[in-house]
Amino acid sequence: MKIRIFITTLFSIASLNAQKTNLSPSVPATDEYFGTKIVDEYRNLENLEDTQTVNWMKSQTDYTNSILNQIPKRSYYLEKRLELDKRQGYSVSDLKFTRGDKYFYLKRNANEKVAKLYYREGFLGKEKILYDPLTYKNKEQNHEFVINHISPSWDGSKIALSMVEKGEELADIIIMDVKTKHIHPEIITHVEPASFDGIKWLDDDSGFFYVAFSGTDSTSKDFYKNTRTVLYKIGTDPKKAIDVFSAKNNPELKLTEDQFPMILNFDKNDEYYLGMAVEYQTYRKTFIISKKDLLAGKKNWKPFSDLDDNAKNLDFMKDKVIFLSGYNSSLNKLCKTNINSPDFKNSEILIPEKKDEIIKSYRITKDGIYYTTTKNGVEAKLYLYKDEKDILIKIPFPSGSINLQSKGKDFSDIWITCSGWANDEQRFRYYVKTDTFKPENLAPIAEYPEFKDIVSDEITVKARDGEEIPLSLIYNKNLVRDGKSPILMEAYGSYGISDSPVFAKSYLLWADQGGIIAIAHVRGGGEKGEKWRLGGYKETKPNTWRDLIDCTEYLIKENYTSKDKVAIWGGSAGGITVGRAMTERPDLFKAVIAEVGVMNPLRDETTPNAQPKEFGTIKDPEEFKALLEMDSYHHVEKGVKYPATLITAGINDQRVIVWEPVKFAAKLMANDASSNPILLQIDYKGGHGGNIPIAQRYANLGDIFAFAFWQLGHPDYQPKENKKK
Repeated sequence: MKIRIFITTLFSIASLNAQKTNLSPSVPATDEYFGTKIVDEYRNLENLEDTQTVNWMKSQTDYTNSILNQIPKRSYYLEKRLELDKRQGYSVSDLKFTRGDKYFYLKRNANEKVAKLYYREGFLGKEKILYDPLTYKNKEQNHEFVINHISPSWDGSKIALSMVEKGEELADIIIMDVKTKHIHPEIITHVEPASFDGIKWLDDDSGFFYVAFSGTDSTSKDFYKNTRTVLYKIGTDPKKAIDVFSAKNNPELKLTEDQFPMILNFDKNDEYYLGMAVEYQTYRKTFIISKKDLLAGKKNWKPFSDLDDNAKNLDFMKDKVIFLSGYNSSLNKLCKTNINSPDFKNSEILIPEKKDEIIKSYRITKDGIYYTTTKNGVEAKLYLYKDEKDILIKIPFPSGSINLQSKGKDFSDIWITCSGWANDEQRFRYYVKTDTFKPENLAPIAEYPEFKDIVSDEITVKARDGEEIPLSLIYNKNLVRDGKSPILMEAYGSYGISDSPVFAKSYLLWADQGGIIAIAHVRGGGEKGEKWRLGGYKETKPNTWRDLIDCTEYLIKENYTSKDKVAIWGGSAGGITVGRAMTERPDLFKAVIAEVGVMNPLRDETTPNAQPKEFGTIKDPEEFKALLEMDSYHHVEKGVKYPATLITAGINDQRVIVWEPVKFAAKLMANDASSNPILLQIDYKGGHGGNIPIAQRYANLGDIFAFAFWQLGHPDYQPKENKKK
């Protein structure tokens, strides 16, 4: 027994302390904003062509992988997820179908790296493979493409495919004739249909609209400026696509360089195209033009709805416009107005504002308007508005989220897809005449007996200012609240985006190993409507990370866990949330995971994907203060003991440029006074997390979960120790 007292763990001392000798070079720069001088110690790391920077990034990634390799179950999540995929057999995604019941979808068999394109005539029709993305550019070395968006023509005779690789979002669009599988020689390059509302086919299927960029250099800070919607005619030179909606083509509309002019989804029988000046705001300006005029080359777009109309999700129904209205509403309501003389502020209310329920989506059909609602973003309901009556439809099982699909306004066909934290996603066809649902899943529903005891709870936590913060918990029903459970808490809180319940097997695997998954629905998201979004926006952004802090303290107080058992996890804009939570309360968390996170928003406007309308601009004195307050990089202080931290980045990330996480990691390593590991991991075959082979995504998630379990003391994840007496 005495011998054990003198055992030295070389792993923790030698391996982790070795990192302190490999700090990044620091070349500071000083900026002045409205009389305030800000020193940026690692401005040099923004130069991604500098040899020192490149070498340091690679050495840190190699080091991180060497540390993670010592975790016994590092590969557990990868292996288990692949095993679960094998049990299911295959998965299906991106389902699209035509009025004529032609089904197109992506399908990945369990033994395949990427999904292929399939087709069938009708739901019960024989399945045919149309395209394998691994054949795209297969004669060139080092290419591995995935399909990240599909768009069939109205009659299903053609289909456009968006092809991407290595986590990038810029894509090639190829066009296939479905019957012959012939790929047209014309390829449209440097586009992002998956990010910019897809591809919209002309009524006669002779071409389509898409959003085009003004340049080809995606690293330029001006890349996303002055975009335009263009019309491409099948068989023509893509470089000669016709500009139909842009600041240059339509100067009278006074579109700004940072708005994205898009033509929205339309029905084949609509008389008009609806255009929108898209920006990162809830409500946007819209414009209208007759289809005949646009196709005749006219430029007579007319203003339709304005920002202060607070109208969104506009859709045509004969001579009327159906839309969601936030005008004089804390949540929203479903309204109707006339196309020819619209009055969005004084419109006819079809569905008034519901208490505690937000109308999320709707579909117009021959039988009425189906719509969904959510409470706190996690409890979903389905309704049918028909003959001026509002009918609640009982869905097959309680769900956290419901998605709707339909054929169009002239058809009765409607499908719902339901899912929850502990309920696998299922697709049903609804028959209104009999009020019945029929399962129509394209992928098999597998049995997961290992998850039979996993449950989810939806609770609320009172924040320091009295707001009720929704908190989702996923855990084994036999869990004992003894303060010893490892908790992995995820939070986002930006753009009005809700953390909607999905059947995430990785979450269930965490719970299956004795942990608790917590999803904090912090302010800045959309769980409680526009007010909730604005509660974590620009100057009010501190509510976002303080909500996370308050949720953590609640779980500790209620004996779910303790400080040494909490890891927080935020991705993308969620990097602000977890980064500022850890810099404001470094004592509260044992581990932090910032996944491709926004860590240096004060420098956001120098990047291609700047978001000044969401976070603020350095050109405004008050918004500059807000940006500085939410900047985790600038809140790292010398001599503070910070939690163990895993910081990830993607070399091809076009949303959060790689140097933001890199700078944060460098400063944290140089200033941290603890012996906790600070690990920087860059994915050199990825970007913002998507558009990569599934095994790569599983491995990336696996590292996050393994790191968290290691730091929270799970015995199966403790590195093998080199011991000596």
